[in-house]
Amino acid sequence: MTFGENLQFLRKRANMTQEDLAEKMEVSRQSVSKWESNSSYPETDAILRLCSLFHCDMDTLLRGDVSRRFGQDAAAYDKHMNAFSAAIAAGVALVLLGVTLLLFLGGFFLQAPLGVVIFFLFLIAAVTTFIISGMGHSAFLRQHPGVGPCYTKEETDRFERRFPALIAVPVALILLGITTMILMALNTPARFTQDQWAAVCGSLFLLCITISATALVWAGIQHSKYGFPEEKQTPGERRVGRIWGAGMVAATALYVGLGFGLDLWEQAAPIVYTVAALLCVALTILVKKDDE
Repeated sequence: MTFGENLQFLRKRANMTQEDLAEKMEVSRQSVSKWESNSSYPETDAILRLCSLFHCDMDTLLRGDVSRRFGQDAAAYDKHMNAFSAAIAAGVALVLLGVTLLLFLGGFFLQAPLGVVIFFLFLIAAVTTFIISGMGHSAFLRQHPGVGPCYTKEETDRFERRFPALIAVPVALILLGITTMILMALNTPARFTQDQWAAVCGSLFLLCITISATALVWAGIQHSKYGFPEEKQTPGERRVGRIWGAGMVAATALYVGLGFGLDLWEQAAPIVYTVAALLCVALTILVKKDDE
């Protein structure tokens, strides 16, 4: 396909008229018409803007066949990224589930050493998942050079409308978990010892953390799947993502350290993760205000 045919295909696929494209490119409609008829060619900076607009590499736009890329390659890319996001999210879930089971089973049935063995089994499964999925992702990119986001404007807009909810709901679940744990801790049922009830409260909160962190990781990779450029995110939004990621990793590392060092497997979890979540929420609010 010629450059003009490729451009016309991409424009129609995005449900754009020549006037729409001309407005986005800040040129006249006649210029777009000449590009599509191969009567003239845009300058290099305009070609780069077209590549960014349609999520297409320059070589494919100028000399390739974009219809093929948005056909077989598009389906392969979508399938791969869905599997990749699910695998990475599953790895995160395995780590946090291991911590949750360590706390819960340790409070009722298991001695600390056996609980640690179970935790490390989950950790091994998570690390294996990360390695396999990461190497598979690298191999896919090598086997499909130039492949990338290839979605219609409607598909991209639909995800962008859903994305705020994909972030807000997990954060709300963390806050709900904190509230529930505090309320549950006020009264210990007669059939539980204080340590057992603390393990129940902490485990339920960690389960909320597990679900929330898994959902946030999945949503973040899906966001990148659709090719939203980094500059669309404000500096504050990027800081918020780093705050939550670093906060949960630091909390897990501190909890494991307190467990091994001071044998505080049951007592440390509610305190460590509650403080970490509250700090992350507070920093998120401060960053949002500063961003505004």
